Amino acid sequence: MDISFKGKRALVTGAGKGIGRGTAKMLAKCGAEVIALSRTQADLDSLKKEEPTIQTVCLDLCDIAAAVKKIDCLGDIHLLVNNAGIAILGPFEDSKPDDFDTIFSVNVKTPMFIAQAVAKKMISGEYGGAIVNVSSQASQKALKDHTLYCSTKAALDMLTKSMALELGPHQIRVNAVNPTVVLTEMGKLGWSDPSKAKPMLDQIPLGRFAEVEEVVSAIVYLLSDKASMINGTILPVDGGFLAR
Repeated sequence: MDISFKGKRALVTGAGKGIGRGTAKMLAKCGAEVIALSRTQADLDSLKKEEPTIQTVCLDLCDIAAAVKKIDCLGDIHLLVNNAGIAILGPFEDSKPDDFDTIFSVNVKTPMFIAQAVAKKMISGEYGGAIVNVSSQASQKALKDHTLYCSTKAALDMLTKSMALELGPHQIRVNAVNPTVVLTEMGKLGWSDPSKAKPMLDQIPLGRFAEVEEVVSAIVYLLSDKASMINGTILPVDGGFLAR
């Protein structure tokens, strides 16, 4: 399927590593003018070497006011990928208030207000757009030691649907992708132990975890005009895990 984003400007958060990095590179290859956000300058420097056309911005998205101010200075944005996120894992009984505040701030509050800032640009410019939030299969099925993470991704799914409802009249589509385990650095944090990985793999009909490129392909499709009637979708990229 031939997809082109020529003439479109795309903002990708958490673009220094993993899914975000792969998405930024793929969007650039498809002709988009890409703005890559990360809090780690070294990751952005290496990304810039790989794809010199990408504009990089080093920014800690936990400072919402500073992030929104920066986004306001970036000009028109037609495509947004809310990929930045963290995992704080541990037994339910050991969960701490500070951990709750931190993970909800990064995984729910940040994508909401980044999307709000971008959507205001889309609305005022009257050019519409597309937003993809990177969620997880953990939004729909509880996983051991993932209480906080599962809860944030469930909230992100409902945020996606609410945004789709309210932004649709402005011709702004909002969807989410919900991958199974992807062995990025964050994925390895929870699933590198074979004894823990095997029970999860046993529940995936395809019998394997996802590759970064497989999630990127789903994101790029949802951003494209090929998905012009898809809005408010929560798309599993999970090898059939949630089909059980």
